[in-house]
Amino acid sequence: MNKKILLAMAFLCLGTGAFAQRKVEVVEKVNVDTNAPAGKVIKRKVAIGRFSNETQYGKGLFYDKENDPMGKQALDILSAKLAASGKFLLLERGDLNALLEEVKKGEGSANTIGADYLIIGSITEFGRKNIGKQGVFTNTKTQTVDAAVAIRLVDVSTGLIVYSDEAKGSAEVTSKTTMGLGSNADFDASLSDKAISEAIGQLVENIINKCTNKPWRTYFLSYDNDAVLIGGGASQGVVEGDMFTIKMKGKKVKNPQTGVMIELPGKNVGTVKVISTAGDTPETEFSVVEVSATTPIDASKINDYYIEEIKK
Repeated sequence: MNKKILLAMAFLCLGTGAFAQRKVEVVEKVNVDTNAPAGKVIKRKVAIGRFSNETQYGKGLFYDKENDPMGKQALDILSAKLAASGKFLLLERGDLNALLEEVKKGEGSANTIGADYLIIGSITEFGRKNIGKQGVFTNTKTQTVDAAVAIRLVDVSTGLIVYSDEAKGSAEVTSKTTMGLGSNADFDASLSDKAISEAIGQLVENIINKCTNKPWRTYFLSYDNDAVLIGGGASQGVVEGDMFTIKMKGKKVKNPQTGVMIELPGKNVGTVKVISTAGDTPETEFSVVEVSATTPIDASKINDYYIEEIKK
């Protein structure tokens, strides 16, 4: 009997020792501040040149290419998504002729702003289908819309396509009836919006990255004893205290393979610090800056210099 008790106690001790050797790893919880400010981005000037419908959908006898509803729908969706990012100064190009006509009627004049980038897009695929499934007691109907869009991003300063891609989107809705009871809807027109929006949404992040990868650039407007002014102001995100690099333009050489003139990298000659900003509209905005030059700047040749964003 005593042997049995001793044996039981031995097993109990072994079990306790085994449990005591287990390590419990405590992972410290990290609190993420979702309201933390994002990195500062100087807004690029972007224009959407056109967004056309290259499919056969909706092209009936009285189809008007200049007023294609699907193309305008895609243009509006892309504009809304780019504006929501807060990283672009969007310029009107789709209805520019109508805008200029209204200005002309008012006997005024319009100063259009040059864009840094031009976006050209098209709807390359569009289709819809209905799939039904009929059972003994239950009927199911699924409406599906598939769309594909293609985007080209053009650097206005060079005319080169810096980004080109295509994406597809899909949207569907299902209705179900059981023994004659339930929803039985006609075609849902909003599916077209959702499919095109999904396709465009896949490309927006890449457009943002391509536009912001290249440092923002502006130029001297005036350089004298009274003040030094550069282009760009509050609407593009330039604020007091911002620092930018001054660069002397590099030599231009011609690439014999492509025939394109290439500007070699500029030389750093100093920095500017924004003292204040002024101007009422994007085309009249400017910034007053303080110059710290490492190499003397020739005020008579300010067109030989440019101001560039300092990438961090």
